[in-house]
Amino acid sequence: MKVIQILPELNAGGVERGSLEIGRALVARGHSSIVISNGGRLVEQLESEGSRHIQLPVHRKSLLSLKLVGVLRALFLKEQPDVIHLRSRVPAWLAWLAWRKMDPLTRPRLVSTVHGLYSVNFYSKIMTRGEKVICVSETVRDYVKKHYPDVSAGKLCVIHRGVDPSQYPYGYAPETEWLQQWERDYPDLSGKYVVTLPGRITRWKGQLDFIEVVARLKEGGIPVHGLIVGEPHPKKLEFFEEVKQTISEAGLKEHISLVGHRSDLREIMAVSDAVVSCSTDPEAFGRVSLEALSIGKPVVAYDHGGVHEQLDALLPEGKVPVGDITAMASRLNDWYQAPHHPEQDNPFTLENMQSQTLSVYEELLRA
Repeated sequence: MKVIQILPELNAGGVERGSLEIGRALVARGHSSIVISNGGRLVEQLESEGSRHIQLPVHRKSLLSLKLVGVLRALFLKEQPDVIHLRSRVPAWLAWLAWRKMDPLTRPRLVSTVHGLYSVNFYSKIMTRGEKVICVSETVRDYVKKHYPDVSAGKLCVIHRGVDPSQYPYGYAPETEWLQQWERDYPDLSGKYVVTLPGRITRWKGQLDFIEVVARLKEGGIPVHGLIVGEPHPKKLEFFEEVKQTISEAGLKEHISLVGHRSDLREIMAVSDAVVSCSTDPEAFGRVSLEALSIGKPVVAYDHGGVHEQLDALLPEGKVPVGDITAMASRLNDWYQAPHHPEQDNPFTLENMQSQTLSVYEELLRA
């Protein structure tokens, strides 16, 4: 097969990582992989893993981008791919407009992936235009069925995102050198019950709820220390200041650390006693919580979205009602007294995701 994936840029994020993972799987099985994007820091890795990259400004939300429709159609005719995979809304519109004018008897098969719970409108509906529509969780499939009822249920298939167990092995422990540096940087964590909230600092990720959870645990006599791992978007600095002020007003400056953006989140979760998801809006999937579960860390989370599906399979007692700070603090208190760990048999693996996605391509080509 020759497969073209199209997305805005290749910098960071779940869409980008998924595109690299499918490119890697295609190459490993002897297929041809092409990715179209505006470029980014992941291009070098993509190409080193055997995919080709074609740089086009398919990321711009502008009517001027419609000039690319003819460019893409010419490119599709030249490359003759078997499958075009749409991964984000702006490039999906451009690729679909190019594709629909091609000869239906000879044009590539069209696949789209709904990666998120987008705003419901005509613009977002483009992600349901694939001849096969991959949903990254049952939550996403339910969202599509509810908001776009005219989309045939037969087109929809759920392929959960997955983690590589060789990168996130159960019982993972950081290297000694990393541990020594961590202890030098955060000596106050010694002997503490460390609870970590990973995620970008933005209101819906629930940092304010997390602060209240830590306060409840401290009031209950638990020697708790909370870690908030992540950074604010440049446009969300006002909320970041609110987070810092809330920590100060709660008297928790010695009990909560704002760690910032880290490339060693796996190691930080590994030295934590529990990982928390306080997202007030449902996650489409929630890869970070799965990474924590994969290495054997207990996760307590609001019971909705893709994280609900993960906990259902791996740690049902980690689910608490959305917004119920008391229940979350109570669950962590219980785990402090008697530590819990998720199931080791994780069905959400990278290999499963790759195999199922390639099977979708092959099924369309056979049809």
